Amino acid sequence: MNSCEWCLITPKMTDYHDNEWGIPVHDDRKQFEYLMMEVMQCGLSWKLMLEKREIFRNCFDGFDYGKIAQYDEDDIERILNTEGMIRSRRKIEAIIHNALCFIELRKQYGSFSKWLWKHSNHKTILYPGHNDGCIPAADRLSDQISKELREMGFKYLGSITVYAHLQACGMVNDHHRDCPCYHRIIENYPVSYEEEYDAR
Repeated sequence: MNSCEWCLITPKMTDYHDNEWGIPVHDDRKQFEYLMMEVMQCGLSWKLMLEKREIFRNCFDGFDYGKIAQYDEDDIERILNTEGMIRSRRKIEAIIHNALCFIELRKQYGSFSKWLWKHSNHKTILYPGHNDGCIPAADRLSDQISKELREMGFKYLGSITVYAHLQACGMVNDHHRDCPCYHRIIENYPVSYEEEYDAR
């Protein structure tokens, strides 16, 4: 069996593919890290995000949303002046703002993971055709989740960004069917074969 072709670009991409991408995540801190890396990725490549991941972790206290929610202008300047950091004030401010929204969502629903996974009945979704490479940039499920997040005040989380997160956190299994990770996921986690939220 062959791994998904996109992961063969660099060793970091391969490691991320083999050990993280698509494996169901139920830890809120990890969810926040994945989601905010998607915010940083907007307009850039995922390869670059993985190359700068440790810089992000150092800048944002290991993606501790409780600490990030308390950041002030000094923290923004600290992050902007960190060597190797992506110097986008708007993205940094969005992550701080999103940490506040994340905390509010947790207060209302108990955890972000519980809130997110209820959209798939707590199962990993398998879409017809996706495991053959017919993968959309977004779908009706990501439209709905993005809409709800934006209504709660989250920023930089449009439907395309949210769909990428659903792939990363394991709500959607978009590994190619010849990929060992595809089979590892369906053999070890609850899955659901869905058509309702397939590509528009």
